Amino acid sequence: MALPILYSYRRCPYAMRARMALWAAQIRVEVREVSLRDKPAHLLQISPKGTVPVLQLTEGTVLEQSLDIMLWALAQCDPQGWLNADRDTIVRLIAMNDGDFKKALDRYKYPERYPEQPQVFYRQQGEQFLQLLEAALQQHRFVLGDSASMADVAIFPFIRQFAAVDAEWFAGSAYPQLRAWLNGWLESALFAQIMQKFPTYIEST
Repeated sequence: MALPILYSYRRCPYAMRARMALWAAQIRVEVREVSLRDKPAHLLQISPKGTVPVLQLTEGTVLEQSLDIMLWALAQCDPQGWLNADRDTIVRLIAMNDGDFKKALDRYKYPERYPEQPQVFYRQQGEQFLQLLEAALQQHRFVLGDSASMADVAIFPFIRQFAAVDAEWFAGSAYPQLRAWLNGWLESALFAQIMQKFPTYIEST
């Protein structure tokens, strides 16, 4: 029986959150781990933008955005209730992550590409989002309540990247609740499952 095809890249945060939703929804897919330097022709055929993740459903529908993949997967099965939080709040928080925070993260992670400001400037820009999350996590276990939501899952891979830029700084920073929340996801069985290594997909000729 044919499975949906997921073009993915293990370390891409967008692909991570898509995989987390698919795995949580217990949806079996054919994972095609791509080489970013040599993208499969089929991927470019169904999604000319050439970025991952991309999910092709068995009837041919193509989902090109990680959030669309997450919503589709959780609409099929949402055993952990990740869509139970207020949808508008989920969307708003993810938009903050994918917008200004991602912009600051890119500059903090690759300061040599953005010499207009010192690296610490970009870190401080990113910290505005960390401060918001820390305040929320002081009130409850997850960012929108005492249960995890799609917002936690969509944001987590990007906080993971931010924390890794200067792990020593992050370990001593004023975000203890955020660190505990991050470690909870990093140590979860789900994260271990979605981070298993797949061989690079080689297209048959």
